[in-house]
Amino acid sequence: MAEAAYDINNIFAKILRGEIPSHRVYEDDTVVAFMDVMPQGPGHTLVVPRAPSRNLLDADPAALGPLFVIVQKIAQAVRQAFGADGVTVLQFNEPASGQTVYHLHVHVIPRFEGVPLKPHTGQMEKPEVLAENAGKIRMALAG
Repeated sequence: MAEAAYDINNIFAKILRGEIPSHRVYEDDTVVAFMDVMPQGPGHTLVVPRAPSRNLLDADPAALGPLFVIVQKIAQAVRQAFGADGVTVLQFNEPASGQTVYHLHVHVIPRFEGVPLKPHTGQMEKPEVLAENAGKIRMALAG
């Protein structure tokens, strides 16, 4: 099965280029982490490599190490920032898996005992809530 080409105008590519605003919590030469605008729970963060790839299946293996080092760092920070009981880390590949944005990304979601994830309804969070949550994560990262 042939893979589709990477679309340089996907929403995450535009966020990485600064064409669409985001509430960033971390960035370096290889990775950017920012708040999901349609969170499934408070503190839902996306970790995205700067290198273009549709998903894990076509990513340069050299990008995966730095990506997952930061996924771990963000997971620890969101757990601390929100006093979470745990953290869910999700990553989807191709439509059959539920992938809807075709730039490799990892979801990091703080979790609380007995509280289910909200469904992905397309409901956008208020910018001021995203900004406040991003601030909490940045504080935890600053340690």
